[in-house]
Amino acid sequence: MATRGPRRTAGHGVLLDPEVIAEMRAHLPDVADRTVAAITEEVPSYQDALSGSMGEIIRNAVQLALGGFLSLAGGRRGADPGTPAAPSVEGAYQLGRGEARNGRTTDALLSAYRIGARVAWREMSATAVRSGIPADRLAGFAELVFAYIDELSAASVAGHTDELATSGRVRERLLERLAKDLLDGASTDEVVEAAARAEWPEPKTLTAVIVPEAQARRVRGSLPGVVLQAVDRSDIPDRALLLVPDAHGRERAGLLAALGRGCIAGPPRPWLQVRASYDRALRAHESGLTGDTELHLTQLVLTADPEALADLRARALAPLADLRPAVAEKLTDTLRSWLFHHGRREDVAAELFVHPQTVRYRMNQLRDLYGDRLDDPETVLELTIALSA
Repeated sequence: MATRGPRRTAGHGVLLDPEVIAEMRAHLPDVADRTVAAITEEVPSYQDALSGSMGEIIRNAVQLALGGFLSLAGGRRGADPGTPAAPSVEGAYQLGRGEARNGRTTDALLSAYRIGARVAWREMSATAVRSGIPADRLAGFAELVFAYIDELSAASVAGHTDELATSGRVRERLLERLAKDLLDGASTDEVVEAAARAEWPEPKTLTAVIVPEAQARRVRGSLPGVVLQAVDRSDIPDRALLLVPDAHGRERAGLLAALGRGCIAGPPRPWLQVRASYDRALRAHESGLTGDTELHLTQLVLTADPEALADLRARALAPLADLRPAVAEKLTDTLRSWLFHHGRREDVAAELFVHPQTVRYRMNQLRDLYGDRLDDPETVLELTIALSA
């Protein structure tokens, strides 16, 4: 069965005589008061909103809507948008926008419209009946009441939707600007001001997370709080950068659980210092690492300066430089194992699948090459770092 669309007021002829319209207009203030009172009583969320100056604004809006309706009932509306009912529809549209700005849904507003239709029909139909309106016109009058409410309701819903879309886009741009300021080294005052403009609550920490573009929406939606997303990052093509608030301590487990394949999470940092979290996540990403950067600290430290590491390795292994490549490789493997196993010959032999005597022989060769330096802590540290990469 087809779904019925909103009832329309177009096409209705003259339903009420001018004298009846004039009598109804004379009672509009009283009808508006009773309508507002009914709404206040039956829609709890409007009990406070309709008090004081706001109540007067709504009361005037009700009178405007009822006046527009009476213009329709008198047959004064045409196709021209400047006809008497147009201000009522525009008022309903703006009312919907106002409800969105106040953080309310359309549920209460649509309930108010239904109550208003009921009160208006009760009051106006009584006047129509007293004036002797024929039954067929009374039926048409009832249809017009509810068609008119349909149009006002639709206008308010459209206004509510448009306001949410507009404010949502504006806030999203403000949040993107905030992320840019955080990453590009803006001053503390500039960043704090940007956060205030975006109505973004300042967290204790932020964690930079690099995710594949295809996963960004899912990851962002699965995390609590307002997650910032930096856009147009040329240093991570085909990747999205998220800045996740307060994902430290016990909350980090929830963040890591939300990540999929190919994601990398930097460390939590005080929110104004999130650039440090991003720098680490970026280096991990460039090194082909994924997951939690806290699990890759050793590798990140060792690869922080590749040229310095290469120079250190060349200097530390200089005594082996003149050996045949095969011999140098065996001695290097033995030296690495000897360092990592703290000189335990049996463990070294087990790792290298050789006899302990072979380990002794090779270590004697290494001592001939290095001399007393193998007992020097600074040399041992350099060799350990050089052979760890």
